Amino acid sequence: MAEIVSFPEAGKADGLLLRSLRDGVLRLVLNNPPANALSIALLQALIAELENAGSDASVRVVVIASTGNVFSAGHDLKEFTAHRADEDQGAGFFERAFRLCADLMLKITHLPKPVIAEIDGLATAAGCQLVASCDLAICTDTSTFCTPGVNIGLFCSTPMVAVSRAAHRKQAMEMLLTGETIDASTAKDFGLVNRIVPKQYLAQVVAKYAGVIASKSPLTLKIGKEAFYRQLELPVEAAYDYAVGVMVDNMLTQDAKEGIDAFLGKRLPEWKG
Repeated sequence: MAEIVSFPEAGKADGLLLRSLRDGVLRLVLNNPPANALSIALLQALIAELENAGSDASVRVVVIASTGNVFSAGHDLKEFTAHRADEDQGAGFFERAFRLCADLMLKITHLPKPVIAEIDGLATAAGCQLVASCDLAICTDTSTFCTPGVNIGLFCSTPMVAVSRAAHRKQAMEMLLTGETIDASTAKDFGLVNRIVPKQYLAQVVAKYAGVIASKSPLTLKIGKEAFYRQLELPVEAAYDYAVGVMVDNMLTQDAKEGIDAFLGKRLPEWKG
């Protein structure tokens, strides 16, 4: 049974995010029906949970899933529209919402633990951005994806940041310029998701991936995830220079010594972290 998380600052967020922790795997389930819109309250709740997970040694892997038939439809447009009556026509609120969403995506990238998106249904706009920001993404064969902002006069510029780094460049532009929905198979071809599975096996497959990852050295995962994203932004020569230094530092850790000794001794390693 999932535990409902409530946050002091966001009384309105009660029940919007479901939390469960088992065998080192933290499941965060979006529960904002019918579209699991990323409201201010839900964004705050996700960020708070990820901040806690980063320093919680009992958390090895984070899974972000959802209830219902929509993974996430992105920002809450009704919330946005309500603030057009503000004195500044909503500019301050829009800045806050987009900045908070960007902070969430960066929190996922900088989290020293892997994050897996478990998608069953539609992931659109900032919901697609959330999928693209996760380290791994596994979806059902009926899931769909899109960045439809262009259809309503609002180019998906912030989702573009994550989508263009996950998908191939021309495929990302295709999604952004047309606003059309793509199916799971196309999303895999584009590079947005890793695996496609039948609906009845989704949780099982995600649990298997999370369990395998959770069994690894948490220190090694932290080193590797940080290095992966840093080297992506470097020219290839600089990336190798950086990676060499990371490998040397990693080799000097107790977990690397233990892992190699265990491999040579044909036994299971005992990670110290």
